[in-house]
Amino acid sequence: MEEFAQSIIAFIEQNQAWFPFIMVLFAAAETTAFLSLLIPSTPVLAAVGALAATGALSFTALWIGATIGALIGSTFSYWLGRRYGAHILTMRPLRDHPDWVEKAQANFDKYGPVTIFIGHFTTIFRPVVFLMAGMSGMTLPRFMFWNTLGCVAWAFIVPKLGHVGGDLIGWIWSLF
Repeated sequence: MEEFAQSIIAFIEQNQAWFPFIMVLFAAAETTAFLSLLIPSTPVLAAVGALAATGALSFTALWIGATIGALIGSTFSYWLGRRYGAHILTMRPLRDHPDWVEKAQANFDKYGPVTIFIGHFTTIFRPVVFLMAGMSGMTLPRFMFWNTLGCVAWAFIVPKLGHVGGDLIGWIWSLF
């Protein structure tokens, strides 16, 4: 996975004009049901945040691209849940991991729509939460309210962690 992230970072450094679009793709993949299991986007977003700390890339472009991508992926997952309902639960990997669905449902029961916001900061449960929101019959405007808040916060915090780490490394090197 580290090798994958490094190759993406190298590509971004050489093709900066594509940088915002690439962030849209990775954030969409990270928040799309089933696809999020195949593409390790969180390490890429954090690594690009560290690269932004050097000034080589715009953190604002990263944040905007990741926000748009997260909105696309999570809304698509919501639509899948709304459109296909319980049939989604018979598909792999959800069929093999009913505990994921149970935990997402328990969080919905306990926290209501705030679960959508919180769901952005969980790993395995992120796309499951969006599917469950669609399956629950939650209205699109209500979903989009909580989803937009979560997307904006997630797209800022995950790369910012890499950005802060990059700043810290730069500071440590400046001591020597």
